[in-house]
Amino acid sequence: MNMNRREFVKSAAVVSAASMIGTKGWAGANDTIRVACVGVRSRGKDHIDGFQGIPGVQVVALCDIDESVLAEGVKNFAEKGWKEPKTYYDIRELLDNKDIDVISIATPNHWHALATIWACQAGKDVYVEKPVSHNVREGRKMVEAARKYNRIVQTGMQIRSSIAVQAAVDFMKSGQLGEVYMAKGLCYKWRNTIGKTPDEAVPEGVHYDLWLGPAPKRSFSKNRFHYNWHWHWDYGNGDIGNQGVHQLDIARWGLGLDTHPVKVSSLGGHFMFDDDQETPNVQHAIFEYPAKSGGGDKKKLLQFEVRHWMSNHDGNIGVGPDNTIGVIFYGSEGYLVVDSYNSWHTLMGKDQVPGANANAGGNHWRNFIDAVRARDLKVLNCDIEEGHKSAVLNHLAMASYRLGRSLNFNPAAEKFVNDEEANAMLTRNYRAPFVVPEVV
Repeated sequence: MNMNRREFVKSAAVVSAASMIGTKGWAGANDTIRVACVGVRSRGKDHIDGFQGIPGVQVVALCDIDESVLAEGVKNFAEKGWKEPKTYYDIRELLDNKDIDVISIATPNHWHALATIWACQAGKDVYVEKPVSHNVREGRKMVEAARKYNRIVQTGMQIRSSIAVQAAVDFMKSGQLGEVYMAKGLCYKWRNTIGKTPDEAVPEGVHYDLWLGPAPKRSFSKNRFHYNWHWHWDYGNGDIGNQGVHQLDIARWGLGLDTHPVKVSSLGGHFMFDDDQETPNVQHAIFEYPAKSGGGDKKKLLQFEVRHWMSNHDGNIGVGPDNTIGVIFYGSEGYLVVDSYNSWHTLMGKDQVPGANANAGGNHWRNFIDAVRARDLKVLNCDIEEGHKSAVLNHLAMASYRLGRSLNFNPAAEKFVNDEEANAMLTRNYRAPFVVPEVV
């Protein structure tokens, strides 16, 4: 196979076909939507189960660079009585399959943007895991690709489809919490040390060059591979971009923020453990959003905290040694706590009297499929643009942390203000041929 064959997606014929698909309704309300899941070891299993549980949807293909993972996936289909899927280890071959309608992406973060853009160019709709991008520029290119090729692209921040959390946002919009001036996201996870692993031979059946993709060439090590890639700069975004991006998104959503912050400051470090982890396991970040027109200082503050190992709770979130994962909104009339993916409660006034609360889930996969059938972005609960805005918070915090100083940001330009060193962190050097392209 020609490694540069991706040029086909730029052809006028493919662009025209993708545009035609995007401007028409689905072929039929009862037609089967055929899904391919890319990355099927961990979160990808949830993708498979989620789509297989929707009437009129069938997972027809699996793609993973680890052939043992693919074999396990096929075995799982057989055990559940599902039709055997086609298998691929190279996403480029998968995208040639004209019978596939949707690409569902649960790869490491450094592959999210390229896989999404290639899929859009090939005329596929996309469900992509969070954070949508590995850096700021990638997220913008994903938005541009979705719009140019008229694709439906959903971000995998499933809390957006929670009926209860939607009600919490409406509660704050209605003014019942008063002036909501600040939100604090919490990611207190009991993550133990990852230890140290040596460089070694690539395991049999692992297509490691494809796994590296856009990232620099580097020897194989188990601590930079399955799951622990989260804690390395070349592939992941630390816990603020892993678990934390969910809570960053809720905080931004609940505060009604439809733009980027104008200032960010982040401090932290990798404490206690002597291991291979590169990203911080303790991190504090604060983002300042501009004041809207009107009297008084109406700017919004968004705080975020990553904490590991021994930790107390906050905001009535968690019991005993459980993780503390949630968002606290501070208003002039009380505070509201989103304390899980599907529930929230309020404590009102100086006496902190228990008030409004709710607990109800939702189906993010189904919401995406509904939008695909309707060919309507407005149906989506978390369009790629929303995913990009929340992922940017992660990227800005990491830039401030790594540079060791506060940074000013221009939301419209999506660049730091008069700071070449910081602006260099908005993108990365890509390893050919895995280059995130210009789209517009």
